[in-house]
Amino acid sequence: MKIQPIIIGTAGHIDHGKSSLVRVLTGTDPDRWAEEKERGMTIDLGFARMTLPDGRQVGLVDVPGHERFLRNMVAGATGIDLVLLVVAADDGVMPQTREHLEIMDLLGVREGMLVLNKIDLVDEEMADLAAEELREVTQGTFLEDAPLLRLSATTGQGVDAFREQLHERASALQPRQADGVFRMPVQRVFSAKGFGTILTGIPISGSVNTGDILEVLPKGGKGKIRGLQAYHEGTDHARAGHSTAVNLSDVDHKQVARGAVLATPGYFHAQSMLGASLRLLPSTPRGLGNRTPIRLHIGTAEVLGEVILLDEEQLEPGAGGLIQLRLESPVVCAPGDHFVLRRASPVETLGGGVILEESRFRLKRFKSFVIDELVRQAKSLGSPEALLESHLVRAPEMWLGVEDLTVTLKMPKGEVRDLLNILGGKGRTVELTPDRWIHREALDVAMDQLLASVNAWFKDNPTRSRMDVRDLRAGIQFESALTDQLLERLVQAGEFQRVGVGMLAPAGRKVELDAATQESRDKILDQLRRGECQPPTPVELGTALGLEADQVQTVLQLLVDEGEVVHVSRELFLSSVAHQRMREEVISNCERNGELKIPELRTALGTSRKFLIPVLESFDTSGLTQRRGSTRVLRKA
Repeated sequence: MKIQPIIIGTAGHIDHGKSSLVRVLTGTDPDRWAEEKERGMTIDLGFARMTLPDGRQVGLVDVPGHERFLRNMVAGATGIDLVLLVVAADDGVMPQTREHLEIMDLLGVREGMLVLNKIDLVDEEMADLAAEELREVTQGTFLEDAPLLRLSATTGQGVDAFREQLHERASALQPRQADGVFRMPVQRVFSAKGFGTILTGIPISGSVNTGDILEVLPKGGKGKIRGLQAYHEGTDHARAGHSTAVNLSDVDHKQVARGAVLATPGYFHAQSMLGASLRLLPSTPRGLGNRTPIRLHIGTAEVLGEVILLDEEQLEPGAGGLIQLRLESPVVCAPGDHFVLRRASPVETLGGGVILEESRFRLKRFKSFVIDELVRQAKSLGSPEALLESHLVRAPEMWLGVEDLTVTLKMPKGEVRDLLNILGGKGRTVELTPDRWIHREALDVAMDQLLASVNAWFKDNPTRSRMDVRDLRAGIQFESALTDQLLERLVQAGEFQRVGVGMLAPAGRKVELDAATQESRDKILDQLRRGECQPPTPVELGTALGLEADQVQTVLQLLVDEGEVVHVSRELFLSSVAHQRMREEVISNCERNGELKIPELRTALGTSRKFLIPVLESFDTSGLTQRRGSTRVLRKA
């Protein structure tokens, strides 16, 4: 079976002949419920297929026209590529005609035809008036220039001409793309004897094959595809734009309902907060205030929640703005998805828009950075490259892994890597580590922040010539791995030098000491050298030299930076000469005895256990020695 991957949908007021038109075009009655046949009114979605002249199949969705079943209509409109707006010549344009037109526009449908049905019930003048009214109501909409065909689905008058033009439009329509990962909003779920759970709908992205694993969201649960049907015929492959039935193992049909989403595992997560752009309908009877209770229609789901206006105090009819939707129940969606918003009570259509982000946090109103980020996100929709750039620039972590981007963009890893490499070739993205990328703008910002943090630290510590990387990490609050990568780039650029263990020195930095500090430096160094392996403590130095505790600490850090002093423990500072002597004696002692003889070492150094133990522990830490039972030996290289 050859398939043209597009979906044609009907729209219009109740009893204007939508279902009759589908029957004439396809030979299939889309009203499948006994109640629908008994009442002569469509209350749920109907599905049929139409054969094009070249043998390809396209799907038709018949939606209910009554206002009480508008949520079913919106669910059916998901995935429609071309709409047939049907108006009965004897009734003319009615309330649901206008509402369905508005909803199709809000959901992003951009192709369609106008159908003036039941012309057998009126004279030519009446039909002309109805056609004129239909043209008026579609003026300024996506159907403004759509062809208008007159017919009677009952008598067959004008049907052949309409069918011919519909076939031409359907054949020429750009097929829906099947890139991205598979996602199908569930329109119907049931159990068939001998098969188990079957879920039907119109996939809006990606493709699947028999044997693939899919998950059902938001409740979860995974199952293997036992079988697939497209337009009631078995197939091993289904894709976006096909009306599809999926026979799924290990999933209880009682746990799934319309509004769920069937998707490739790992890419989609149910969200209760969504950033979006919203446009109110000009026909909305009143404006929209902050925190208004609403009903969100997205995909095939309907959930209650409230709308937070981010950049306006109040939205008036016809106006647009940025919002955050805070929902009572989570939904599954992606940036770029269209939605319809209705007032919770009384129920009336307010407008609709496009999802911009799956929000991690409650967005604050009137914050410029929030608004700027959402505006950038809105501009990126429709371009995978721009969307990837937007996510990288906006990432709170500043850099993201390929795994993170696949989930954010809802794209397979291969496609994400290709985009990253394309942007990398343009100088827009940088791979800092294998599979970890940062946007050039974010990299420049991060570098500036790091340098500013380093400069601020040295301004607060003017006598220091080097900085502990741990102090930098604490001050800048980047991920440690990101800080290390940024520092490495600065070291390679000659901005910094690595000195000792975990220390950083700005290239060419020179410390200028005032006379008082220089004098204190010389005196403290002299005292430590005189103390040899039993040096005075910082408190003792302060007492002996008449210095405040902070003055002593400042000079000791200065001497450590200069390499004249080694900081062994909290209260123990050794001159580098004494430290080197102790190191040499430890090595000699171990080589002579096979293990460290502490009494012999203590005698050779003329020191006590009070000073010796912290030094030996530091040698263990640095890797010179290691404990073996109750003694120490030299660590083998």
